[in-house]
Amino acid sequence: MDLKIGCFPYDTTRQLFETTTVETADTLPEIFERMIRGGEYDVAELGLTFYLRLLEKGTPFVALPIFPNRVFRHSCVFVNTHSGIAGPGDLTGRTIGEFGTYGQDSGVWAKGILMDEYGFKPEENRWVIGGLDRPSAPFGFIPHPHPAGLDVTQAGDGRTLSDLLDAGEIDALFSANVPQCVLDGSPNVTRLFPDYVARERDYHRRTGIFPIMHAVVVRRDLLADDPGLARSVYAMFEAAKDAAAERYRRGQRLYQVQTMVPWADALVDETLAEFGENWWPYGISANRATLETYLRYHHEQGLSSRRRQVEEVFATELLGT
Repeated sequence: MDLKIGCFPYDTTRQLFETTTVETADTLPEIFERMIRGGEYDVAELGLTFYLRLLEKGTPFVALPIFPNRVFRHSCVFVNTHSGIAGPGDLTGRTIGEFGTYGQDSGVWAKGILMDEYGFKPEENRWVIGGLDRPSAPFGFIPHPHPAGLDVTQAGDGRTLSDLLDAGEIDALFSANVPQCVLDGSPNVTRLFPDYVARERDYHRRTGIFPIMHAVVVRRDLLADDPGLARSVYAMFEAAKDAAAERYRRGQRLYQVQTMVPWADALVDETLAEFGENWWPYGISANRATLETYLRYHHEQGLSSRRRQVEEVFATELLGT
């Protein structure tokens, strides 16, 4: 079967772009919207929260335990340097920005980690939703659930969250991407955790969690027509990911000279030592603790009507992976 696939060009998907017909977009939300609103793909990358929101009322897609996008999220909380926020305890009662929707995948993880580890309470804050570096309205292609009484508003016309943070009109920002004001070196903005690498390594060593942002979904009607399709798609994406991992292993001999990043070889060595040979696993068993934590966070933050089980979320035929 010739499949129309939509995903981002990661190293984990590079082989697919070389051997299969794959489409991408300038931004990940564009891929999500094309799949959700227009059904443009047979198979597509989709943020976990977008999929879980669709599950609330039924969805024409089924998720597969393929995870092309994973990021530790202590690094994704930015604060205005004049706000008086010196640590997680200072976030209480603040105005915080978030891109596109309340509870984007990165925000779900960041809030959840702060709740578990520092007693953060999102309901005690004011939330402003908008575009990160370009003005935009909240995503119009998904539901926007949040707890009753939560103070959620939109950024004003022509305003970006990056500009609002730089100007001190919001105190903090939970962001999947680094805002332009930080890339420009603004003295008005810093990370909540400047030592985020050390904190993220410690978090992983204590919990075993490597946060998952996105999965891959397949049209439900195609799975009904071809019972072996889920396993075929899973195998295709896993082969691409394994090929990427093998490139890094081969690159160890050459000091990773295929990259422009100094000391990349040392980072690969550290990753293998800390995570093991399969440092980016697909499937259920290796990711169950991470997935269960995300599903708990999603419910605790008022984004799901109930706490879902892993078995409800992913294709039945792949639950044994």
